[in-house]
Amino acid sequence: MKTIWLNINRKRYDKTTNQYISILHANLFQQALSANELVEISRCIESIGDKQVAHEIILSNFMNKSGVIIPSDSLMREDIDAFIEETYKRFYVRDITEAEREFFKNFFESNPDVSAEMVYMAFSLSNEYQYY
Repeated sequence: MKTIWLNINRKRYDKTTNQYISILHANLFQQALSANELVEISRCIESIGDKQVAHEIILSNFMNKSGVIIPSDSLMREDIDAFIEETYKRFYVRDITEAEREFFKNFFESNPDVSAEMVYMAFSLSNEYQYY
């Protein structure tokens, strides 16, 4: 548990709206967002007021666009370890701890209907993802 605390504890600064949008887009599409799209999405978030609701709406819109790069569910299930490691590095920019690895292995075994898309959405909306 100490490792988890230290890793999360290092992330002390809340991502700005523009940082969240830009990083989320890069994580999902593996390419930068245009300046025009960034301004448009930022205005949308500011108009909503509730940051969490705004993030959910933006994420949902991104996930419904073509070009999102998500491993297939069969590929995810084929090598859970590799999927979890890649997901942690992609979204949290850190290595997974052994406790987290065991949790996810048990979670995937107990929940066969969980998709890679669901996992990416959960990581994108998690508390740790809101910080850098």
